[in-house]
Amino acid sequence: MKILMLHGINHNMFGKRDPKQYGTITLAEIDDQLQKLGQELGAEVVSYQTNNEGEMCERIHAGYSEGVDAVLINAGAWTHYSYGIRDALAILTVPIVELHMSNIHAREKFRHHSVFAEIALGQISGFGLESYFLALRAAISAIKAKKAG
Repeated sequence: MKILMLHGINHNMFGKRDPKQYGTITLAEIDDQLQKLGQELGAEVVSYQTNNEGEMCERIHAGYSEGVDAVLINAGAWTHYSYGIRDALAILTVPIVELHMSNIHAREKFRHHSVFAEIALGQISGFGLESYFLALRAAISAIKAKKAG
């Protein structure tokens, strides 16, 4: 199983950015721990981060061409308004799990809406680093169900 982990805008600043919301863990530490869990669960996790919306769409297109089995996405602020990324994700025929470290529904009103919700298998938010682990487990479960079904 190959799972594509997409990190959005400003995530390269994890560890420095708003520790109250995101803690002090860095993006490299998140990716390292996610890849280790992936190995334990029999999946290869490939991570990608960009602050450029067009580059994110290009990586999603590449994931389609590569035949990834699932996509995890923490798009950050793009979650709430990027129809371009939403449309790129809609091209995929694999499970998409949206995730957020903070509880987006307990924050500013504009963060309560996700343009990805209609095309995502589900959304996990509010559990910090654990949101990534829960999303990975959900994606692997969905891949196995799809293959069995």
